Amino acid sequence: MRGIVKVVEKATGFFNNLLDNQPIFRLDGAPDIRQTGSMKTARIFLGTDSGATTSKVAAVREDGSVVSTRLLQYPTDAHQGSAAIIAAWLRSADQYLAANQLRWDQVAGAALAIPGPFLSAGVLGLTANLPASLDGWDVGHDYAAALSAKAGHPVSLTVGNDGNYGGVGEASAVQKLAPGAVLMLAPGSGLGAAFIDSQGLPLDGDTFTAMEAGHMPAPLQLLGMPIFSCGCGRPWGCVEAYTTISGLPQLLREFLKQYPSHPLTASSLGEKEKALSLRGLAQKGDPLALAIFDFQAKTLGYHVASLVQAFDPTWIIIGGGLMDIESTTPEFRERYLGIVRDTALPLFWPGQRARVRFQAANLGELSQAIGAAQVARLTAQGSKR
Repeated sequence: MRGIVKVVEKATGFFNNLLDNQPIFRLDGAPDIRQTGSMKTARIFLGTDSGATTSKVAAVREDGSVVSTRLLQYPTDAHQGSAAIIAAWLRSADQYLAANQLRWDQVAGAALAIPGPFLSAGVLGLTANLPASLDGWDVGHDYAAALSAKAGHPVSLTVGNDGNYGGVGEASAVQKLAPGAVLMLAPGSGLGAAFIDSQGLPLDGDTFTAMEAGHMPAPLQLLGMPIFSCGCGRPWGCVEAYTTISGLPQLLREFLKQYPSHPLTASSLGEKEKALSLRGLAQKGDPLALAIFDFQAKTLGYHVASLVQAFDPTWIIIGGGLMDIESTTPEFRERYLGIVRDTALPLFWPGQRARVRFQAANLGELSQAIGAAQVARLTAQGSKR
């Protein structure tokens, strides 16, 4: 199955001893549930979203409906090593199930959303926001074993990039309104990107690094800006540097030339602090801040147009902190999304202009946990790409 990382039995002796010498997984990825008596009640699918400091849990039912949209966050304890991380995930799941009057014997599948890159299926590479000691950790194997032992029956696990699973979460909502593929872009610290097919599964790629779309080159000839540096080291002016927080200090330097009397020109704040103040200033109608975010929206619109040529989706979802309903005003969000749409639409093919729909993301911080739960459900139900 393309688009997901499938975790299968890799430590035969350990797994076989868990349940009276019965294998934990079927190779097709569906749970091989033998304890039918304990599974007569409604099945659920568990999603874990792991960050460096906090983790979130969500679950969906067999029909795809979300158990709860209440945000519950738990410490990840990443600095304490892999065993402590898994223990923290299990505690989080325990508390989530209890809060929603659910039991472990109802868990029919699970998925983990975690930052990449991956060395291979379920094996972490060196990740910027996680301790270097986790490089090479076979998280898929270890978490699958822990979940199965906790549940008392085989639990099939999938592992995938957190940004991709966030896209799955958002796609699961809009695809109920109209079927079709989904392209999601979420400007934040960097540019999260995901492509979700019409069956609801993400494009992961053969090395699990697909949709690193923030590191594609920006159309500098249309932007009138110099080449900005990007943390990835690529020399071509990554789109991420022109659309996200990571590039705001460089954008601010350029735009202050047009607003020499702006208070930030003489401010004693550092560059990063100045940049981080811009979102709040924009909500108050500050001309400099609005000009910068208008530029970012226009740049993102060009990028949407480029990606639509490659992926031809039905839905374009824009997420990230600028779409956060608690941090930005409705007027600001409408303005930003409108510029993205108005920049992209003229560059679509006629058939695309008639079909493509733009939508603001609406799941907030739960998108990745919900997306992981949806992937677990689709995997268990045997969806194919």
